[in-house]
Amino acid sequence: MKADIFTQIPDLKHREPAPVTSASEFEKVVRSRRSTRVYSDEKIPQDVMRICLELSLLAPNSSNLQPWEFYWVRSEQKQRELARLCLGQPAASTAQELVVCVARLDTWKRNRRMMLDEFRKSESMISDAAQQYYEQIVPLAYGQGPFYLWGPIKRLVLNLLAWRKPLPRGPAGKSDMRVWAHKSTALACENLMLSLRAFGFDSCAMEGIDERRIKRLLKLPRAAEVCMVISAGKRADNGIYGKQIRFDRSLFVFEV
Repeated sequence: MKADIFTQIPDLKHREPAPVTSASEFEKVVRSRRSTRVYSDEKIPQDVMRICLELSLLAPNSSNLQPWEFYWVRSEQKQRELARLCLGQPAASTAQELVVCVARLDTWKRNRRMMLDEFRKSESMISDAAQQYYEQIVPLAYGQGPFYLWGPIKRLVLNLLAWRKPLPRGPAGKSDMRVWAHKSTALACENLMLSLRAFGFDSCAMEGIDERRIKRLLKLPRAAEVCMVISAGKRADNGIYGKQIRFDRSLFVFEV
């Protein structure tokens, strides 16, 4: 390989200083985000929803392949049906807005081509390693063959190669691709919920849903999987069912 995107620091002219931010305001947003179960009748302005959805797309994601889709359900008829498919829970039935967050196992091919198109159009310097990554490594890493038949072969080969040096062991097969797509989509979902809170609105991430019927409602293809449904609105006085419970930090955070 001529260049190693994983270990070499490219000599590029691009500079992007970090803007000054407010840690206290961000902490306020994070700490005040709660799973809201009941919403008031106050509407969310359409421009706010559009900004929050746009901010969702700025989430970090694997290889910038953006394996997500967000369906903001605007039709009143579909909203009612979607609330029913969310088991009629108040977080859905009282929501002002509902967004179906979808992980795509198949759009990486299209998005890879778009990345290469962006490189060709860019006036900035693109490293040889980045070009090589999208031209050669991405198809090898994410390609699974027809009906995911290459998965077991990939897994065997990667495990053999990893005897000699550190190496990613996947994705190899459909199950790995599902994990891959859902991880990136979940990161974008968090962006959406924090963005709503920053604008003074609330949300609830719902997994108690009938995914198969939701896919039919939205006419989603087979390679699309519903990650979660996010409801949004202004919390009602009785919208939070109790104090937030988090277990002792020592059970989850380790300094090694």
